[in-house]
Amino acid sequence: MRDGELRVEPCAKWIRGFRGGDLVVDTRAARYVWEHDAFPAYWFPAEDVRTELVPPDLLRAPDPDDDGLRGLVRVAWRAMDEWLEEDEPVIVHPRSPYTRVDVLASSRHVEVVVDGVKVADSTHPHVLFETGLPPRYYLPLADVRMDLLRPSSRQTQCPYKGTATYWSLEVGGTTHDDFVWTYRAPLPESQKIAGLVCFYNERVDLYVDGELQERPRTKFG
Repeated sequence: MRDGELRVEPCAKWIRGFRGGDLVVDTRAARYVWEHDAFPAYWFPAEDVRTELVPPDLLRAPDPDDDGLRGLVRVAWRAMDEWLEEDEPVIVHPRSPYTRVDVLASSRHVEVVVDGVKVADSTHPHVLFETGLPPRYYLPLADVRMDLLRPSSRQTQCPYKGTATYWSLEVGGTTHDDFVWTYRAPLPESQKIAGLVCFYNERVDLYVDGELQERPRTKFG
């Protein structure tokens, strides 16, 4: 996608949005619109949105020269209390039709080292492959130095995996805040990582089958 270029595609999903108990968005004719290359937004036919129930600062009309968006409006994600794709809730942002998540059981030997201390050692990882991200190695609790972890109040959400909770890691007198995470009740497509623990590849020395992995460069580094 070139700078300033919008990519618009039809969406076959039935999309609804609720605010304060009211059905505000109800359409089978949404459009995916990529305003950047990370993930799409939904734009809706204006007649399928009760615009009077959307705060004006959370409702956007297209620019006059955007012919591909003529007759559509965008409702900010935070304007709704709940979004549904078909009859299933969706969180954070619309799921991209070009993002895939695969979780595969593996017998690779995974070791995680932080500041020279081995904090995890497993031959039973589940490897999560998500489009655009490095492989993530989710490990059984029994294979992680849980004595080095301290609960954190941080939570994050992912439209493909669900809600993650975190621990901080204390090793060698240093505290690494919000360093390790788990999905206790992941979304159905990611159920195989339920209760497993994961470290950012970007922040640890990760050995897979004895080979030190290069740290990937991402926004999580």
